[in-house]
Amino acid sequence: MKKLLITRVLPDANLDAARARYDVTVRESADGLTVQEAAAALRDYDAILPTLGDQFTAEAFAGEIRCGVLGNFGVGYNHIDVAAAAQAGVAVSNTPDVVTDATADIGMTLILSTCRRAGEGERLVRAGKWDGWGPTHMLGSHVTGKTVGIIGMGRIGQAVARRCHYGFDMPVIYFNRSRKAVDMPATQVETLAKLMGAADIVVVTVPGGGGNTAMIDAAALAAMKPSGIFVNIARGDVVDEPALIAALQKGQIAGAGLDVFANEPSVPDAFRAMENVTLLPHLGTAALEVRAAMGQMALDNIIAWDEGRPLPQAV
Repeated sequence: MKKLLITRVLPDANLDAARARYDVTVRESADGLTVQEAAAALRDYDAILPTLGDQFTAEAFAGEIRCGVLGNFGVGYNHIDVAAAAQAGVAVSNTPDVVTDATADIGMTLILSTCRRAGEGERLVRAGKWDGWGPTHMLGSHVTGKTVGIIGMGRIGQAVARRCHYGFDMPVIYFNRSRKAVDMPATQVETLAKLMGAADIVVVTVPGGGGNTAMIDAAALAAMKPSGIFVNIARGDVVDEPALIAALQKGQIAGAGLDVFANEPSVPDAFRAMENVTLLPHLGTAALEVRAAMGQMALDNIIAWDEGRPLPQAV
């Protein structure tokens, strides 16, 4: 029986399915594997089901390799050096599609919460500081009819765009590094700066790592409207966090909604201190049925490798 390492606790259905086929080790820690731990796992296990925070860097692949497949739990895989994995003969897969709607829903949650000051209002009520309704009390920004700009028009970007257009009558513009045709009313713009300047609400949905690292920098944020709202449901490393903090503190933009951070679970104190920032603990796919589907998809890819078949979701 092959040895399988699962680097975080998964839903029971996933663990039961894995144990029915493999000799399974489940890490109880919420912390990701260090580079040294990842290297040891590659040496000691036939297959690994990793996730965000596990440091499968080039250095981790430099030693002895027993592992043949990394069935990643999650659509993002910037914590895995895919080129180093390929050179070491380790196949890599991810879990697209099943995460699309849940992540897009969190995008809408952040748009609405930030524009309408829902987080701030909830804290006010919980603190017993609400003095009652008034015509000018806690005025936020209207969402319906505002222009939304999507950065990265992949599956999740399109799902956010559909919700905005069909649900909230929002004109949609988008920036993509390549030409991208979509089956809904939306306009592709040629530059990131043009999108940042034209949108009332900006939503980032690009993959993390590589050329996307810190793509939302001081210059990009400076192009936004002072009334603009910035939302990130991609990866934390896509944003230059000090630049975003500075833009918010200076009133250069009106607010931000963040589900991801550069050094999770560490969140800069400056974000937590600002009332105009909505903060979520990476809830993008946090629904039981979605997480179970992700776990099964990751396991299905490992089984495909075990049976000598192509990985259905190879990256």
